[in-house]
Amino acid sequence: MDLSGVSTHTPDAVEDAGQEAAVLAPVLYRDGDAHILFTKRADHLGEHPGQMSFPGGSREPEDEGLVSTALREADEEIGLRSEEATVVGRLDDILTVTDYSVRPFVGRVPDRSYDPDEREVAEVVALSVAELTDPANYESERREHPEYDARRIHFFHVGDYTVWGATGVMLVQLLELTTDWTMPPEPDREVDPDAELPV
Repeated sequence: MDLSGVSTHTPDAVEDAGQEAAVLAPVLYRDGDAHILFTKRADHLGEHPGQMSFPGGSREPEDEGLVSTALREADEEIGLRSEEATVVGRLDDILTVTDYSVRPFVGRVPDRSYDPDEREVAEVVALSVAELTDPANYESERREHPEYDARRIHFFHVGDYTVWGATGVMLVQLLELTTDWTMPPEPDREVDPDAELPV
């Protein structure tokens, strides 16, 4: 995994969203192998319960900028101190259907135990880049939507965990910028809006 692809990337920005948010995609090395750190959201949360995500959240008035938002949220959610993270760059902003602009930052972090805030995080999980880029662990679908254009949804299956949704979109770009993995040109299938999700 070569993070220089992130540091030299010129990201697309979303300027006119109703609200701003930021996340941190933490990269660590365990026994010489690259891993990406995810949180599994608590099941009792109202939004996206049980989903895999990167630490992050909404920008607060006291945040100096969005990188401060990402680092503050990572500290609150998993106990990652800001001085432990080396931010190397960022990915393209993502505009959500709830009118949030989400800015993903990428940073190196130490391989240690993290302390999840049980109010928001059920588990902190490090998934190996080797498994995330294994073609056998990836699938995608183009899903029709009653209000928006059809969207391609990505699913990365590693063991008992599946990364998908907005985090899956971010992960696609992160892997394409830093590894030899590329997204297949076509999805595996096209489905209706109410089709069952493979998670």
